[in-house]
Amino acid sequence: MDASVTGGSLGGRKYYFDVVDYSVFGAMLLLSAMTGLYYGCRSRYCKTGEEATLREYLTGSGNMKPFPVAMSLIASYISGVTILGTPAEIYNFGTQYWVICFSVLLSGIVIAIVYLPVFCKLQVNSSYEYLELRFSRSVRSLASTLFLIDEVMFLPILIYVPSLAFNQVSGINIHLVGTIVCIVCIFYTVLGGLKAVVWTDTWQIIVMFISVVVVVILGSISVGGVTEIFNRNEQGGRLIFFNVNPSLYERQSLFSVIIGGFVYWTSYNAVNQTMVQRYLSLPSEKQTRMSIALFTIGVMIFLTICCYSGLLIYATYYDCDPLSSGRIKDDDQLLPLFVMETVGHLRGVSGLFIAGVFGAALSSLSVILNSTSMVFLEDFIKSCLRLHLSERVESIIVKIMVLSLGIVAVGFLFIVEHLGGVLAMATALSAIAAGTTFGVFTLGMLVPFANNKGALIGGLAGALMSGWVSFGGQYAYAAGLVVPHKLPVSLDQCEAKYGVNVNYTEPVYPNESDIFPIFRLSYHWITPIGVFTVIVVGIIVSLITGKTDVRTIDPDLISPVSHWALPAEAHRFAGSAVAKLRRKGQDYDTLMKEITVQNVENKETPSISVINRRRI
Repeated sequence: MDASVTGGSLGGRKYYFDVVDYSVFGAMLLLSAMTGLYYGCRSRYCKTGEEATLREYLTGSGNMKPFPVAMSLIASYISGVTILGTPAEIYNFGTQYWVICFSVLLSGIVIAIVYLPVFCKLQVNSSYEYLELRFSRSVRSLASTLFLIDEVMFLPILIYVPSLAFNQVSGINIHLVGTIVCIVCIFYTVLGGLKAVVWTDTWQIIVMFISVVVVVILGSISVGGVTEIFNRNEQGGRLIFFNVNPSLYERQSLFSVIIGGFVYWTSYNAVNQTMVQRYLSLPSEKQTRMSIALFTIGVMIFLTICCYSGLLIYATYYDCDPLSSGRIKDDDQLLPLFVMETVGHLRGVSGLFIAGVFGAALSSLSVILNSTSMVFLEDFIKSCLRLHLSERVESIIVKIMVLSLGIVAVGFLFIVEHLGGVLAMATALSAIAAGTTFGVFTLGMLVPFANNKGALIGGLAGALMSGWVSFGGQYAYAAGLVVPHKLPVSLDQCEAKYGVNVNYTEPVYPNESDIFPIFRLSYHWITPIGVFTVIVVGIIVSLITGKTDVRTIDPDLISPVSHWALPAEAHRFAGSAVAKLRRKGQDYDTLMKEITVQNVENKETPSISVINRRRI
């Protein structure tokens, strides 16, 4: 074997990465590192000897452009898990999941109209800071703690899945490649801050898009064209778009995908710190809405490509299922197998595909490192511990946090393959965090009379309820009590095409009627259940314990769609919440008089931008 070539085993065959593939993959890592170096040295301290401000490091000074921010938003959500998992979902369960694109569109509209205006008004450093302004520090701490636990648990998954794919096609040790990629990500995130993250995400998403499109085009040609692909999928029963089965146990139905998908996407994209931080890196609400529009369209296009890839894979293996024939061990290996068998002979294409998968992983990882460090500083160091530090010390803390989280990701990479429950745990925690925090934010922004006790008890109830459903479902699945019902596959041509003699028996599914009903629910319903619980319990508790006086609430804390529920007196307090938090050294009553006088003189709500310009 040539010294420049290494190989991996996949599907019973040997495939090789040559120097061109490694060069493409290495160029991706090198460009990532150079981006961080560029924006690190582009900061003021490289020009005038002054250190870049913390605000510039964490928010890009609020003067980013819509297009790169939109690309960064896409990159942070479309991870390597998405690229490998979505085609497998379509292959195994049909195209009903494709309807998620409609949910994404609806979610983008709701975010821009309902949630975005509140964050643009307040200009909070951490999205969870809103919960202290609206309710209390306790509610803020609950949400930020869930966020931190969720992100830390998800870190190793982001790197392990693409590292496994790389190992399968190249034979290089999972831990080695994962560690190198993590080090590169830590380097450019620590050095360049949000600007490096956003611009690296931008070209990484372009590489990811190009890699998947190239594979799809070449694969479609090899199968015989789009018409043949759809014909084979129709014969195999994969074309399902209107499954109106009302059962909540149905994995993919029209109702579960649209409703559950909408709630999940909105819960993540509307209030999660990783998203809000980039929304507020833009100079105006108009440009933020433009970025959200580009983000929504981009995600819909990319999900469409991933779903089509699932049809393409089925059209390729319609007469010999790789998993049942023993050619692969896991569904996530379907796309790597397809790439290597279809376009693996073309030098550089495999390297481009792996670079795209890792680019997606790097994008998600860098965003988590950056946003989580900001949450740690704002919600724990400054809010919970109430420490008042210099900007230089805060910058050091943030960078140490990024470095520490990166080390945790590398450390988990060495143990995640031995802990089969890590992925299930991460998935469950993600559902809990998403449902609980989104429910509390929605309660605060859309229900003006909701109070602190309602938010806190509702949040705890939502976390317990979604945790019960999620962990219970994961246990039932792991114990084999609940088994997903995959669509039928064929093994007729395995021996003729691949020389594989298969003794296959049809799967026997367990009787699920004795399983506790809530543990059998489709995963699409977990987040809606959490959100619904938070809102209902929050409203009930607020009514019982005494509603918030809506006459004295700051209208900036309420979504514009709920301003109809506010009396005219409330507008006297516009800007008071954030002003009280920022001007801790000033007497609040004096401040309120100033705001009231300004309202009377201007006959309008005072602009909060004046207050925000005095932020530390």
